[in-house]
Amino acid sequence: MPDIDRQSLSEAFLQGAGWGAADRRFLAGDASDRRYDRLTRGQTTSVLMDAPPGRGDDSAAFVAIDRHLRGLGLSAPEIFAEDLSTGFLLLEDLGDALYARHLATAPGDEAELYAAATDVLLHLQRAPAPPGLPDLTAADWAEAAAFAPDWYGRAAGGPTRSPAFTATLTDLLQRHADGPRVLILRDYHAENLLWLPSRAGIARVGLLDFQLAQNGQPGYDLVSLLQDARRDVPEALEQQMIRRFATATGQPEAEFAAAYAVLGAQRALRILGIFARLCLQGGKPQYVALIPRVWGQLQRNLAHPALAPLAALCADLLPAPTDDVLERIRARCASFPTR
Repeated sequence: MPDIDRQSLSEAFLQGAGWGAADRRFLAGDASDRRYDRLTRGQTTSVLMDAPPGRGDDSAAFVAIDRHLRGLGLSAPEIFAEDLSTGFLLLEDLGDALYARHLATAPGDEAELYAAATDVLLHLQRAPAPPGLPDLTAADWAEAAAFAPDWYGRAAGGPTRSPAFTATLTDLLQRHADGPRVLILRDYHAENLLWLPSRAGIARVGLLDFQLAQNGQPGYDLVSLLQDARRDVPEALEQQMIRRFATATGQPEAEFAAAYAVLGAQRALRILGIFARLCLQGGKPQYVALIPRVWGQLQRNLAHPALAPLAALCADLLPAPTDDVLERIRARCASFPTR
C-alpha cells in the first residue's frame, strides 16, 4: 500500500472510530515502519498504532497476542477499534512511565520493577501459548545470529562467516536451550514495559510491542529483559532475577545458567547485526552507539565454559567495536550494498 496516503487513511479510520476531531501528536516510532500517535479528546486519551501492511509487522498478530495477554490478566492495551486491512489500531493509552524513563528518575525502584517483570514472564509461561505461532528450530535461531558476521562483521572489516559458526551455535542451542517451548514476546525490555503502580500485582507491568511473539525458549525473554541493549542492568540484579526465575521454574541453577548464556549469545549476535544493518541499509546511524553495550553482553555470555567453541569462532570473525570500527560503520551508513 505504499502509494496510498497514510495520513488520509488514518483520518478516515479515526473518523469512523469517533476520534476524528481529537488532537493528534506524534508519540513514538521504532526500528520498524510502525509509528504511534497520541490522541486527546477532552480529558480522554488513546493511541493510534499505524503499522503499514506488508512491511514486516502484522496488526492481526498484535490483536491476537493482545487478546491472549489480556485474557491472562496482563496489562496489554485494550483495543478500542481496528482496521486490519489498512493496519490501524486504536489502543488504550497506558501512559508514559516506560521502565527506562521511570528508572531514570527513581533508580531505587529498580529491584521492584524487574521483579515484577520477571514474575510476568513466569505467569505468562505457565499458560499454554496460542495455537499457530511460529516455532523456529535451533538451526533457525543460529541462522538469525549470523546477522553478526554478515552485517556487523563485514562492516567492521572482519572475514566472511564460515559454516562452523552456525553449526556450532546450532549444537549449543540443541544441547542447552532446546527444550519445551513457551510463548515469548521477543522485545521484552525497558523501552517496551510501563510501570502502572495504580494496578495490582503483575498487572502493574504494562506491555507493548509484542506483535512478533512466537514459541521459543523459556529463558529468552528473561535475557531480553536483563541484557537490555539500551540500558545497563546491574549484574547483581541480573543474577538475582536469574535465580528468581530458575527457582520458580524448578530448573537447576547451573543448567539454567548455561541455557541463559547460550540464548544471550544468540540474541546479542543477532542484535549486533541488526544494529549494523539499520545503519548501513536503513540510514539510522543512532543504533551504532548501542553496539558497545551489546558487545559487552556478548562477551559475558561467551565467557561461560559451555560456549568456549563459539567464543573462539567469534574472536576470529568479529572485530571488537573500537572507536575506529564504529566510525567506519557510521561512515558507510546507507551506502552498504544490499544482499
